[in-house]
Amino acid sequence: MQSIVGRRPLVLSRTIWRRFDLVHFFIVLLLVAIGEVMIYSAYETSLPADVPLLERAVFRQSIFALVGFALYLTAAAIDYRALGSLAPWIYGVVVLLLAITLTLGRTAFGAQSWLDTEAPFDVQPSELAKVLMILVLARYLGDDPEALESPKPLLLSILLILPPAVLIYVQPDFGTALILLAIWAGMVFLSGVRWRHLFLLALVGAIAAPAVWFQMEDYMRQRIVLFFFPEGDPSGASYNVMQALISIGSGGWLGKGLLRGTQSQLHFLRVRHTDFIFSVLAEEMGFVGAILLLTLFAVLILRLARIAMTTPDTYGRLLVAGVASMILVQTVINVGMNANLLPVTGLPLPLVSYGGSSLVTTLLALGLTQGVAMRSKPADESLLP
Repeated sequence: MQSIVGRRPLVLSRTIWRRFDLVHFFIVLLLVAIGEVMIYSAYETSLPADVPLLERAVFRQSIFALVGFALYLTAAAIDYRALGSLAPWIYGVVVLLLAITLTLGRTAFGAQSWLDTEAPFDVQPSELAKVLMILVLARYLGDDPEALESPKPLLLSILLILPPAVLIYVQPDFGTALILLAIWAGMVFLSGVRWRHLFLLALVGAIAAPAVWFQMEDYMRQRIVLFFFPEGDPSGASYNVMQALISIGSGGWLGKGLLRGTQSQLHFLRVRHTDFIFSVLAEEMGFVGAILLLTLFAVLILRLARIAMTTPDTYGRLLVAGVASMILVQTVINVGMNANLLPVTGLPLPLVSYGGSSLVTTLLALGLTQGVAMRSKPADESLLP
């Protein structure tokens, strides 16, 4: 990979900003705004009037959004290609943060995933790890396309992804570890790794599947079993899935109206402002509202695909592919578990669910793709004014 440091500034001129992708930005902004409205409906209406401002979910999410959009614009301003040379250092930061979290982290919702800070908001390093690993994998998978004839790049990517994935899994956070592996799979596939190498990898994975099953935590196996037989425990672990299905089904075509959902407003639906916020939206906004939300995600993914196809360098293309894989897979899993089409994994809906670390890091990742879009010109054109 050719270095651009020394010849081109990291933060480029106004000419670059004229190519700012407004469609990309406004879709992201609209998804965040929808999230704020649904968080208010799902959570804020049940709070007493004297709850401090910093403990109100909508206010906290607004702060996270402001920080996230500041990082979005900062990431867009930085020439993404300069980050490739920092890949070894970025990888070291990822592993170090996850190791510290596993040692000193705070346990919440059954996982030791959080680092306490002096600020009013804690940090979830596993969310940041997803974005940083995209930068690392794009560097090593896109460094030399001709090397893909050899299995070496694929094996190197496996060696890079396994330590952070294992560190996240043992927190235990199976959902985030799964997303990290999905990001890796998407980037490997789109990098041009040869089919014969992928076939051998799939064969090894199939052989190792029984061992993975017996190494999983009991609650993880239980979630998978209850996905196939939810009626076996209607008041226990599958309770929220059943309530989510009632919420979605009762919304009808146009929904019951904002703040009028019975399952959410009467608190039958748990974790309604985080993992199951899609069910709240489907109940209150109906089939039409749910389809509009999914359409926004589809347009965002298609926009990212367009950016990837118009990017002249492999590093930028894989960076965008990694972010698109992250958002697509996480959206499919979240909506799927709300509709009982997939097992419950505890993953938030990107940009919509409540959660500071998830929102901020997703906006950071999308800012990087905006930066790629702003610099996606034919290779023979100068980037300088």
